[in-house]
Amino acid sequence: MTVLGTPLTRDAVRLLLLGSGELGKEVAIEAQRLGVEVIAVDRYANAPAHQVAHRAYVIDMRDGQAVRDVITREQPDFVVPELEAIATETLMEIENEGLAEVIPTARGAFLTMNREGIRRLAAEELKIPTSRYAFAGSLEQLREAAATVGFPCVIKPVMSSSGKGQSTAFSEPELIAAWQEAQKKSRVALARVIVESFVEFQYEITLLTVRAAGPGGVVETHFCEPIGHRQERGDYVESWQPQPMSEKALYRAREMAAKVTEALGGRGIFGCEFFVNEDQVWFSEVSPRPHDTGLVTLASQYQSEFELHVRAILGLPVSTELLRPAASAVIYGTGTGVGVRFAGIDAALRVPGTKLRLFGKPESYTRRRLGVALAMAPDIDSARRRAQECASLVEVQPASSV
Repeated sequence: MTVLGTPLTRDAVRLLLLGSGELGKEVAIEAQRLGVEVIAVDRYANAPAHQVAHRAYVIDMRDGQAVRDVITREQPDFVVPELEAIATETLMEIENEGLAEVIPTARGAFLTMNREGIRRLAAEELKIPTSRYAFAGSLEQLREAAATVGFPCVIKPVMSSSGKGQSTAFSEPELIAAWQEAQKKSRVALARVIVESFVEFQYEITLLTVRAAGPGGVVETHFCEPIGHRQERGDYVESWQPQPMSEKALYRAREMAAKVTEALGGRGIFGCEFFVNEDQVWFSEVSPRPHDTGLVTLASQYQSEFELHVRAILGLPVSTELLRPAASAVIYGTGTGVGVRFAGIDAALRVPGTKLRLFGKPESYTRRRLGVALAMAPDIDSARRRAQECASLVEVQPASSV
């Protein structure tokens, strides 16, 4: 039986976020709705979740001692990673010592914070279909890996998120720029990269998969309706739910997602990504936390991915019920500046069935995700048009330019 206390008292249930971006902010809000005390940690001050948490810290989350110090000081019940650049070895030690429960598990966080770990788990241990791949730790190794995998190939840092540092090489001369891009956008220095063969697919999906306690405390697996999404330069720009797909493809995606998340263990929501071509499905990667493309669930589902995550963490019942078709469209920064202003909000919200989430990031730069437009409609095509129109009407004005 789950027992929840009151924030800022001795009996409070404490949740510590390692990473406090826009996804962490929504997790913090949902946790606070259930009376959970939230501690938000990030590498920079005034991150989105800092602004709504009970307490906030700024540390280098790759520094194991710094991570240990804040966890020892706060004594949280749950440690919830939100991004890749974390000292996961320290989290494994902390979990083994019984200092806190890591979500979904410390091992799960360790494997999924590195594309190499999760790809080897999926393809080599679980025998799940993926694209051909190889890993490289230098430009020379990249050339060898690309020759093995074949052109065109996709190069990604093994330690990055949201498509950062990703590029496609169609010939050997393009590998130098791809290597440089991967190094520039990786969350760690001298980063290894994954080199993947190019898959001919019709669309990509995120299959949000929830591991939550059922009756009797036995962990059960639940699936949200598939989310379609479109990327530019490896970064998500819009998503919609539900993505139409064949029954066979959906069955295969769910089967793969169940295998991967069961192997990772623990509780919480997982963003499982797949490439789909008619009935064929290839596993791409998995995030053990809410997914950026899943922001659409703030408009589409009875319980958003953030509420699902918090409920699963706390051992509460979950529902993946879809209420209506919906879509999201990203609002990007267009210049560099500290402090951001948004104009055109009134016009944007006159688009029928729309909502806005402005993340509150303290600094803007080109292509930084600063907000998202959400739209509901009778069908996904109409929802996508509404979300895109709403987003296009929001004018981002960095403080340095006004």
